[in-house]
Amino acid sequence: MSENSPSSTNQFANKNNAWSARFSEPVSELVKRYTASVFFEQRLAPFDIQGSLAHAEMLAHCKVISKPDYEAIEQGLKTILQEIEADQFVWSLDLEDVHLNIEKRLVELVGDAGKRLHTGRSRNDQVATDIRLWLRHEIDQSAALLKSLQQALAQLALQHYDTIMPGFTHLQVAQPVTFGHHVLAYAQMFGRDYERLQDCRKRVNQSPLGAAALAGTTYPIDRERSARHLGFEGVCRNSLDAVSDRDFAIEFCAAVSLVMTHISRFSEELVLWMSPRVGFIQLADRFCTGSSIMPQKKNPDVPELARGKTGRVHGNLMALLTLMKSQPLAYNKDNQEDKEGLFDSADTLRDTLTIFVDLVPGIRVNRDNMRQAALQGFSTATDLADYLVKKGLPFRDAHETVALAVRQCEEQGSDLADLSLAQLQQLHSAIEADVFDVLTLEGSVAARQHVGGTAPEQVKAEAQRLLSGD
Repeated sequence: MSENSPSSTNQFANKNNAWSARFSEPVSELVKRYTASVFFEQRLAPFDIQGSLAHAEMLAHCKVISKPDYEAIEQGLKTILQEIEADQFVWSLDLEDVHLNIEKRLVELVGDAGKRLHTGRSRNDQVATDIRLWLRHEIDQSAALLKSLQQALAQLALQHYDTIMPGFTHLQVAQPVTFGHHVLAYAQMFGRDYERLQDCRKRVNQSPLGAAALAGTTYPIDRERSARHLGFEGVCRNSLDAVSDRDFAIEFCAAVSLVMTHISRFSEELVLWMSPRVGFIQLADRFCTGSSIMPQKKNPDVPELARGKTGRVHGNLMALLTLMKSQPLAYNKDNQEDKEGLFDSADTLRDTLTIFVDLVPGIRVNRDNMRQAALQGFSTATDLADYLVKKGLPFRDAHETVALAVRQCEEQGSDLADLSLAQLQQLHSAIEADVFDVLTLEGSVAARQHVGGTAPEQVKAEAQRLLSGD
């Protein structure tokens, strides 16, 4: 019998009954492992079944398949889902991916009816649908966690709306703020992150199902029906774009990169604040580790690791952008590489947010250390300049006058508030006894009585607004 005869082909056709009858020899074991995705994409299985159920229901409604076939497919897919959830499903490398594994098992369970499920559908629109369904679920989970993190930060801010600390620029003491005000800056960042994820979700939530391989299908299908069944907001309007687009995955990874950037900035501050040289905060022990050689150590491992994981999330974004930059229309095998980085970014985000939602309420604040630090670095210098402006000086002249005062304080080792009224009046005759109201830390933060300002009343009101869900 010749190698190219139909009978010879059929000897290996059953190993991959989706396409192997076209070929005269089986795929090599190395190529099989190299091209397979089944073991890392198993998380898509429930969503693959969800999409298949919707597709089968639509085919039956449109009379492309019979009602008995649909009922058999429905029952078979539900059985497969139960097997997967019970960890009883046997995954085969020979079947390359999740979709073919499920299809083969379905045919084993329901016979020819299972073979009809793929009518009017390709693995191209199938996988695109699966990823969108999975990603929509991930976005909903992470968005809820972002809201919880924002609430935790708002609660912490409410506890410390009047706890004074130094505000920094260039890591140099700049002006006094409150710890509550500082924490609310991160609450704002995570609020924007939440909005970005919600906006991304709109573009994720479009159905590619029915685009088939690239050109649609000749069967009388109803794409809008299957889209509604799956909770999509609409359908992808071009079949070529539907199967080859990964903008939604890139957009999600970009949004995750920003979330992790904000987490990393917060983590950096937690690490700095926890250092004994600063001593602003302590983290709960469950988020720290010790040293194998230095028994006194309490290391902030969670913030450090979150800071490090940010780099891999940024790398996943760059990998996806690079993956897509040279692909012609429509689907290419390159797109199999879209999943592992996407999965990793989603997992990293979800795990990090889950931990930080628990970490934030356990932050213990050392008020005295914060206040003492705010007394260093002449943090009320700008308040003195503003005071002189209100007395009629041009701001640049006031700025120069205060700079001279700071130099004098440095020479005698004192703070601005330690200068006597007579010494201050030597700097400018317009200075009066009320100057000391603005030179105190409390006076400085209280003076910024506007939306977004450091006044404790404003900080408290903003924290309460976030906690109320506005």
